[in-house]
Amino acid sequence: MTGRVAGTTVRRDAGLYGYERALRRAGLEHVAGTDEAGRGACAGPLVAAAAVLPASQAGVVPGLADSKLLTEAARERCYAQVVRRALAWSVVVVPPGECDRLGMHVANIEALRRAVARLAVRPSYVLTDGFPVDGLPAPALAMWKGDRVAACVAAASVLAKVTRDRLMTRLHDDHPAYGFAVHKGYITPSHSSALTEHGPCPEHRMRFVNVRRAAGLEVEAGAVELEEPAPA
Repeated sequence: MTGRVAGTTVRRDAGLYGYERALRRAGLEHVAGTDEAGRGACAGPLVAAAAVLPASQAGVVPGLADSKLLTEAARERCYAQVVRRALAWSVVVVPPGECDRLGMHVANIEALRRAVARLAVRPSYVLTDGFPVDGLPAPALAMWKGDRVAACVAAASVLAKVTRDRLMTRLHDDHPAYGFAVHKGYITPSHSSALTEHGPCPEHRMRFVNVRRAAGLEVEAGAVELEEPAPA
């Protein structure tokens, strides 16, 4: 389900918690935010998360912001606070093989849907980052840069990013030649060099053009172009 809440307005200066406050005033008590990490990486899992923060001061997470704007240490602090304060939160990990099987967009939508479905508290409304997600158990609104304007989406972005970074650091121990602990599976000059030298490992996504080329495979229709470095 998708839809806007009639009569709900949010002031430009309402801050990161303004959307949740406005939706609660409209009678929607449990507002869930959802976001993902790793969609643009050519190696490692896709991770999606969802979070419902409580009303009032209990739901205010010190230092919370879009995970991409935070340092690693700040993300870890926010992660601990979100886990402690959230009414409900969940994380879904989609392995590279499933990303290849479904395609990145379908895998992303499915992961976000599953993250919301796994919340222990049924949401009254869902805010998604960037694009609509169908099949949710409540009305939803897709928000441009939602992780920068809605606290629950920012909380989900932190959960997803920290979880994925931890997983990539562990994968580094299994595949040290690729430097996963540093670039987290995104394309960088060092990652490209490792792919050229060693070829892909089981954690690489074979739908990505650069991975297929490194494996000596033809570039198939629907392969994902990813030639420029992406932020980790």
